[in-house]
Amino acid sequence: MRGRQIDYPMLITVFLLTVFGLMMLASASSDLGKTKFDNSYYYLQHQIYYGLSLGIAGFFAGLYLPLRLYKKFSVFLLLLSVMSLIIVFTPLGSSAGTIAERWISIGPITLQPSEILKLTFIFYLAAWLSSAKSKRSDNLTQGYLPFIVICGIIALLLVLEKSTSSVLIIMSGALAVYFSSGAKLRYILTTILLGILGLVLLIAITEYRSDRIKTFFNGASDSSGSGYQVNISQTTIGAGGIWGVGYGKSIAKRYLPERIGDSIFPIISEEFGFIGSLSIVGLFFFIIFRGFQLSRKVSDRFSKLVLIGFGTIIGVQVFLHIGSNTGLIPLTGVPLPFISYGGTALAVFLTMAGIMLNISKDA
Repeated sequence: MRGRQIDYPMLITVFLLTVFGLMMLASASSDLGKTKFDNSYYYLQHQIYYGLSLGIAGFFAGLYLPLRLYKKFSVFLLLLSVMSLIIVFTPLGSSAGTIAERWISIGPITLQPSEILKLTFIFYLAAWLSSAKSKRSDNLTQGYLPFIVICGIIALLLVLEKSTSSVLIIMSGALAVYFSSGAKLRYILTTILLGILGLVLLIAITEYRSDRIKTFFNGASDSSGSGYQVNISQTTIGAGGIWGVGYGKSIAKRYLPERIGDSIFPIISEEFGFIGSLSIVGLFFFIIFRGFQLSRKVSDRFSKLVLIGFGTIIGVQVFLHIGSNTGLIPLTGVPLPFISYGGTALAVFLTMAGIMLNISKDA
């Protein structure tokens, strides 16, 4: 029944992570902003203006808009996202560095379509698989084959953008939604096998991807070259000890590549130590666990699948970020949800949180 209270523990957790993220961005980017823009708070201000402001709007839209609207317009929202992925390859697209081509630039505003897709693709799959028109989850021609085709199209566009990490995150969420809808186990295993084969092929035919695998296994042999980022990340994490060196006192941030994005967890570990970094992991775990727990309580099938999809995306992205910085997995270049610099990402995850809290009213 509607009208119940939202899940306040989850709300508090999201609030803590967002505020902590702004604090860490201020610390990690202070000297960088001073050097590049003569403003120590440049990146923090940019995150607030273009990320937090849109994120708050998205959060309240997700919290108060009827869930049936997301289901009703899921196809339209997905089409817009796919079109934005294609626009990236036009003159409106921009790149970070020499590898990735992932942004749309319009004046001072930049959007990352792959982040928005984390919302819209889950909406589409949840709406499609919750439909009572056919048994799409366990039917080969009406369910599995269309699922593979749409996943393949989106994965191809992301691969062309050289965004392998987004493929892993989004497809993990898609597979979790499909599995939870009642898909046959052989379909799930087949999809995983196809994904592994595709990933192996990508690594084999692209030099920078194969270099990351070689670095993962032999990073210590070239600590000043290809293994530099992973090695300095691990050193930075270890330098924090149990309690850390203190907020704003990181030394390694001056040498750590991508310190405000893909490598912000080592800065957290250095400044707040093992206890602080473990606390942050605990907050993420609570959001993920609570999302799955709520999915078992809600009766609406669409809402249930959305919770599972969002929980999986957050969980996989946190794992990839921390795992690549600690050397547990190859370097992937994934930001930490709610914390890393990136306006689109922050807006998307806050919107995601608002929708999860909206669904919690029915739990």
